[in-house]
Amino acid sequence: MADLRRVAIVTGGGSGIGRAVSLALAEDGFSVVIAGRRRSFLEETAQLASNARDRLLPVVSDVTQPDSVRSLFAKTKDAFGRLDVLFNNAGVTAPAVPLEEITYEQWKAVVDTNLTGAFLCTQEALKLMKSQEPRGGRIINNGSISAYSPRPNSAPYTATKHAVLGLTKATSLDGRNFDVACGQIDIGNAATELSEGLARGAQQPSGAVLPEPRFDVAHVARAVLFMAKLPLDANVQFMTVMATKMPFIGRG
Repeated sequence: MADLRRVAIVTGGGSGIGRAVSLALAEDGFSVVIAGRRRSFLEETAQLASNARDRLLPVVSDVTQPDSVRSLFAKTKDAFGRLDVLFNNAGVTAPAVPLEEITYEQWKAVVDTNLTGAFLCTQEALKLMKSQEPRGGRIINNGSISAYSPRPNSAPYTATKHAVLGLTKATSLDGRNFDVACGQIDIGNAATELSEGLARGAQQPSGAVLPEPRFDVAHVARAVLFMAKLPLDANVQFMTVMATKMPFIGRG
């Protein structure tokens, strides 16, 4: 029998923002499929949910591979019968080097994960959400401050996050008549393993290297939870959650 709880998929759920969001959703009563490439990280996330372990299903998945994405959504349907929320969170960066020094392989790795991965997952989510009963669901894309303003030497990441912004708008429009809402959360300097370098010092447009403030990733998890729990006749189209004193407003 299908699980009666609300069901979510979180890509990149083995660490950082994905882990925090997976745990927040599970603790709020969602059944959560945590997807990622490293089983040990996914299982570690599940073990951290001491009071909600039965609500977390780790699934090894590579969002850059169409067959792997199809399998992820098929396993979700088999386990829970439906999908209410997709959090497109999986993402990677390239080395912070001048644009002309980025290799084709480095560019392609970022595009394949950040953009194509989000697209493939969105496709499968739409298919499931449009056909299930009751119909509909919500897709939340992890954008970035870089969806609006770049850091120095960040062409691949910035280009993909600008593209995710377009994917969010297109998904909102194309899903509208099928009760599928799509929004985007743009995060600036959440304190995770990936942002530790910012605290030590990040290159600024002036050429200076300065430490940047960060904020607790738990605030991101609460923001995504708020978005996820809205009724389908309401939507947070875009939300920016950032360290108050980070150099974004007026950046560059």
